[in-house]
Amino acid sequence: MELSVVIVNYNVCFFLELCLRSVQKACAGIDAEVIVVDNCSSDNSCKMVRDEFPEVRLLENKKNLGFSAANNQGVAMAQGTYVLILNPDTVVKESCFETILNFAQEQKKFGALGIRLIDGSGVFLPESKRGIPTIKASLFKIFSKNNTSGHYYAHHLPPDKNSPVEILVGAFMLLKKSVYESVGGFDEDYFMYGEDIDLSYKLLKEGYQNYYVGETSAIHFKGESTRKDVRYLKHFHKAMQIFYKKHFKTNVFFDLFAFMGIKFWFFVKYLKLTNAPIILKDCENILYLGDPKIGIDADMSRKLKCSKFRSFKQLEKYISRNVIEEVWFDASYLSYEKIIDTIDALSHQKRTFKIHAQETSYVIGSNSKDGRGEVIGLASSQGFS
Repeated sequence: MELSVVIVNYNVCFFLELCLRSVQKACAGIDAEVIVVDNCSSDNSCKMVRDEFPEVRLLENKKNLGFSAANNQGVAMAQGTYVLILNPDTVVKESCFETILNFAQEQKKFGALGIRLIDGSGVFLPESKRGIPTIKASLFKIFSKNNTSGHYYAHHLPPDKNSPVEILVGAFMLLKKSVYESVGGFDEDYFMYGEDIDLSYKLLKEGYQNYYVGETSAIHFKGESTRKDVRYLKHFHKAMQIFYKKHFKTNVFFDLFAFMGIKFWFFVKYLKLTNAPIILKDCENILYLGDPKIGIDADMSRKLKCSKFRSFKQLEKYISRNVIEEVWFDASYLSYEKIIDTIDALSHQKRTFKIHAQETSYVIGSNSKDGRGEVIGLASSQGFS
């Protein structure tokens, strides 16, 4: 078997379903398997997987073991030469897996690779390609305006080009299973966050090369499971302490400097965040791009305009002329490739987006890289009025 896709899930049933539908398409023509490790979700995630994706290998944990341990469980089950660590709140292109496998097979000392990730509004996520988070790099990140120093995030690498890189993000990481196991996989001392930095760095220390593949892209909604609130800060703060202790501990002075730096970072970030709920914008003018076969209630129906377009220019003009606030994409009409590329291309217009996956009765999206995702249920009927 060529590829095993490992997805760790925790209470993001709707995101997971959309992810799996896109993964199904990307696996076409590839000898692949999909493994979902559920960390004791309290929603309907496991039932959904069993009912809608019987071919998926599902492991149901009786408690939340954390991201690292659950991924290690999934990789242990994997039969593929390559394993792809994939977050459940991602959407991939139909050509994505073929592209990354072809790239990986051409490399002599292949460690891991990641790709260009965008959030649900089409904004590029700079954590797709990063440098080693040394004390110096972290200080540059804290004090540089808009984090453009290039020390922490690899801003010197063009987002749409392929290049060697040091650190990858755990939302999307492809490795050979044998290499993953040879470096010990994800370190289970990390419960959540930091494990991807640790694994990337271990690969570098063992002489492997990591790569950023900018020629393909995916959506990482960063929804319910990764909201940047105070709880996130506490987890990430602890992860950075573990990372420095494991890899950079040298002497008392350095230890104290690193400890104070991490504490200062936490304090700066804490002042910028609260646990206040994210207020979602109520859009009044929505374009449904496709041919809907499911309807919704009358109030929402009046907000929708349903159309198809032969070219992106036509679509762009229509959106501007009709003051469209949000676009809903019908995945039974458009490929995931086209949906992702269109969201990417329209990101500069500050519109918001949702995706309606095949055989589902909802649209899903995320308007912010820091906020919770949004799921809008659709009522069953003959079509939009």
